[in-house]
Amino acid sequence: MRKNKKTAVEDILGLINALSPLEIDLIKTALLESKASAADMDQLINEERFSGGLVCPLCGCMGHIVRNGHREDGKQRYFCKDCGKSFLSTTNSIASGSSKELNTWKRYIECMINKMPYRQAAMICKIHRNTAFKWRHKILDALHSAQEFNLEGIIEADETFFPVSFKGNHNRGSFKMPRKAHKRGHSIHTRGLSKEQVCVSCAVDRSNNYLSMIAALGRITTKDLHLVFDGKIKDNSTLCTDKMNSYVRFAKSGNINLIQLKTGKSKKGIYHIQHINAYHSELKRFMKIFKGVATKYLNNYLLWHNWINVAEGSLQDRVNSILRQAVSTRITIKCSTLSRRPAIPLPN
Repeated sequence: MRKNKKTAVEDILGLINALSPLEIDLIKTALLESKASAADMDQLINEERFSGGLVCPLCGCMGHIVRNGHREDGKQRYFCKDCGKSFLSTTNSIASGSSKELNTWKRYIECMINKMPYRQAAMICKIHRNTAFKWRHKILDALHSAQEFNLEGIIEADETFFPVSFKGNHNRGSFKMPRKAHKRGHSIHTRGLSKEQVCVSCAVDRSNNYLSMIAALGRITTKDLHLVFDGKIKDNSTLCTDKMNSYVRFAKSGNINLIQLKTGKSKKGIYHIQHINAYHSELKRFMKIFKGVATKYLNNYLLWHNWINVAEGSLQDRVNSILRQAVSTRITIKCSTLSRRPAIPLPN
């Protein structure tokens, strides 16, 4: 006898509960893929990057651009009279040098929203693992360029620390490891705060706007706070922190109210740092997924964690929003230079 739809759905749900997380992700991606748009990646880039007219992705000028024939694959080439260079619609975009379809990019962003390691994402998207790694940072670099910070109201701020990691770096070319590789045991060999730890300055306001960025090696100073927060906090906001003296000097130099909690106190009326403490715990859990993040890429992973928390709507709404923001942003980093970033990208 044929089962009714309700019974069939219950059977399917029972089978899903017995699957591994990887198998569940594969099924989820397969279901979403059937609804994905078949639009062309080049068409999307044209719509987003040139919605207000042709813009040179090399120098940023408008109004002095002419068509300049076609490539062998049929793609339109343009010429900028200001900088004297030719370009394609995909030049300096996340799709530069890629021939993958739009559906593959959407599927990959779904994997990023699901916090998948790049090898797992590569298997799902049917791309090489090196391509998956490069796509991750091309997307995050584009989102970094388009990111705007606007913290206001009651803002909770505190620091968290990660071990300095030279993961992926080797003694080759002009780069020399400043220490021997930590192959066994703990990655930090000095007790307390030291230069072996990267200080990440974090802040969150009551509207769930997040800011987290590498500030320094070891203990943070007032100068480091200015490098991280200047221009990102509105005047007359209230900064709620622990009893670190650096915040006192930072608040005095700007139009910011400061509420500091005594050691052992978690609340002072409406002021507390419970949100930022919860944020730190969530951030640490996120970083554990990747089993160690190279310090040169740490800012990108901080951004990744933040926009997963901020993005709203259905999965497809978030995918489309992130993709449109990424393709409309001009990036200058090339795939071949990803592995040649500075080992510790700290403020000057």
